[in-house]
Amino acid sequence: MRLHVVDHPLVAHKLTALRDQRTASPEFRRLTEELVTLLAYEATRDVRVEPSSITTPVSPTEGVSLSRPRPLVVPILRAGLGMLEGMMRLVPTAEVGFLGMVRNEETLEASTYAERLPADLSGRQCYVLDPMLATGGTLAAAINFLTDRGADHITAICLLVAPEGVANLEAGLAGVDVPVAVVTAAQDERLNEKGYIVPGLGDAGDRLYGLAE
Repeated sequence: MRLHVVDHPLVAHKLTALRDQRTASPEFRRLTEELVTLLAYEATRDVRVEPSSITTPVSPTEGVSLSRPRPLVVPILRAGLGMLEGMMRLVPTAEVGFLGMVRNEETLEASTYAERLPADLSGRQCYVLDPMLATGGTLAAAINFLTDRGADHITAICLLVAPEGVANLEAGLAGVDVPVAVVTAAQDERLNEKGYIVPGLGDAGDRLYGLAE
């Protein structure tokens, strides 16, 4: 697994505003979309393309276009929905699937409660959207779910990650033999006793939508 922490002043600036407890939900949603677009630029460096012949107003030329099948963007419900618009702004022709996963707050284990995805993901590049890589259980379960259906290249975009989550994710992907990368704005200090990232930004779902889990 490859971890890429994006080092860019605009990323750091927007992340700082997201962390601020004074940032209300409407502004939090806008900043999340903008930050995800910046992260997606780095996350899609390996997106598959194929040669494309076109004609400009001046002459014929050769370029590239996204290969088929199109990339599949998979937000993990519910907080991942807040990242979707920022991703689709960069890759508007991508397809979208949905994966609902919930973490047991006592065991910290993740389980799937809903999914809307193709039954066969063979040959598909998938981009998983999950704001917080905390314990790593939810993301590991999601990636295993996708690879079990045939996905052969997965990149996760997370606003923040914790060292424990990164280590647990690597352990949880021990049996996965496809390329996996995690692109994030920052790796924070640690998890607290409740499994939240420190200093973090709080509960991303609550801050996006203002409702309790």
